[in-house]
Amino acid sequence: MAIWTAAATAACIAFILIIILFVRQINEICRRLAFIRTHKTNMRLNSDMPFRSVGRLIDEMNAFLEETAKERMRIERESRGLKDSLTGISHDIRTPLTSLSGYFQLLTETEDAEERERYGSIIKARIGSLEAMLEELFTYTKLQNSDYKVEMSSINFTQCTIDTMLAFYGQFAEKGIRPAVDIEETPAYIYGNEEAVRRILQNIVKNALVHGADEVSLSLHGDGDNVVLRCSNRCESPEEIDMEGVFRKFYKADSARKDTSTGLGLTIASELAGRLGGSLRAELEGDVFSILLRFRRQ
Repeated sequence: MAIWTAAATAACIAFILIIILFVRQINEICRRLAFIRTHKTNMRLNSDMPFRSVGRLIDEMNAFLEETAKERMRIERESRGLKDSLTGISHDIRTPLTSLSGYFQLLTETEDAEERERYGSIIKARIGSLEAMLEELFTYTKLQNSDYKVEMSSINFTQCTIDTMLAFYGQFAEKGIRPAVDIEETPAYIYGNEEAVRRILQNIVKNALVHGADEVSLSLHGDGDNVVLRCSNRCESPEEIDMEGVFRKFYKADSARKDTSTGLGLTIASELAGRLGGSLRAELEGDVFSILLRFRRQ
């Protein structure tokens, strides 16, 4: 009887000690969780108790803390990106608006018919530039939505390319540039979205128009199962080009900062190409900058 009493007493003492250890462990977990919640820290939980169930609980809580930390970092990155975007948008829109205000004031102050017509033409051009910028910003915003989808169908990629070059013919002529165009005779068909493909081509060609010094070339040829478009232009200041940042949002080479552009053209082209299963990359050889657009033939 005494043995059973002693055993029962020992068991009670052991149980009480375990309860005390559990309470101490819970208090320690609460303390650490409170610290982690109020501080940016990589601190994680640990356990001194030799119980597998407690170890599993600690592992699950640490996994949750890791996921929470990653999510917090993602939100912080997006917040910084949003601030940078708003700063870039504010600057890009303010420039043409300031110009519009100045020319509008000149228009209202002059009585000369010829001057009024000239100022009116400039204001119209500035409004057109502003509309194009807002359209780029709107497109970029849509592309940031992971749920944004494009309808796919068979597209004559060759015809889209020809149409785009013809649309820019007048602007190239104004700059005294005669683009060298080399397009294979056999039409290349791809599976994509025609509106998106034309937007990609427009942004690529416009980039060459804006940055091209005096030589611009465009070629379209097959490469095995793929079709590759190469648009090249000679640069006056190739050392100013950040090849790693070419497709980064709001990127502008120094020599083009005077241009009324959002710096989103190639960013949009790259993201649209990716949505359509294609790819976009840049090359710089000497003073020749090239954009290569690749799609799989249908």
